[in-house]
Amino acid sequence: MGVQTSDLESEIRDPRIFVVEDDADIAGLVCFHLNSSGYTTKWLANSSSVIEEAEKDRPSLFLLDIMIPGSDGIELCRHIRSNKRLAGTRVIFLTAKTGEADRIKGFEIGGDDYITKPFSPRELVARVRAVLRRTALSEQPDVLNLGEIEIDASSMILKVGGQIIPTTAREFRLLHYLALHRARVFTRDQLLDAVWSAGCFVTPRSVDVYMRRLREKIEPDPENPSYLKTVRGIGYRFDSPR
Repeated sequence: MGVQTSDLESEIRDPRIFVVEDDADIAGLVCFHLNSSGYTTKWLANSSSVIEEAEKDRPSLFLLDIMIPGSDGIELCRHIRSNKRLAGTRVIFLTAKTGEADRIKGFEIGGDDYITKPFSPRELVARVRAVLRRTALSEQPDVLNLGEIEIDASSMILKVGGQIIPTTAREFRLLHYLALHRARVFTRDQLLDAVWSAGCFVTPRSVDVYMRRLREKIEPDPENPSYLKTVRGIGYRFDSPR
């Protein structure tokens, strides 16, 4: 069964991340890199108003320091997991507490990931994306029908005009990601973060190569694409047929 634009897709396009961190410099660095990767962030310097703010504007993910004023991050995570409206929201700990016992406690209390300081901003973005992707994969429809294109995520089958079109795994993931976030413009770096693994050494121009291959497979006229559009000076977007 095909799907149209939904509230879920809206959340996937513009995920809101609450950054709970008392160090302004670290919070600024985190928010800068997340914003540059297409996320909306809200910085809170302590735990006192986090639950109240989240109930008014539910985030897609909490990024929690453990050692923060007021209730610490572990206790805050406990409050999130016991709140009916917020219990299913993803939580990542970002902390200087590196001990094994601390990490285990973080996962046992309900954390989805545990990142220690100092951290790589690129790895941070990749791990945030991976956690959010797990949410999206558990909720998103298996099949997208967009004009002549059918993308079946569960079986990784691409059809154009009813015909199965062979793709590599990377080609399929790139097309599926763009189609799932259709009408949104992505830079090459954003697509690398979303589709390529953090340890994979490729250049932004690799995206151009994959886009060219995909156009040859799905577009009636690859030189004048109907689906995979270039936004000059920025990157690419997937356009739904009118």
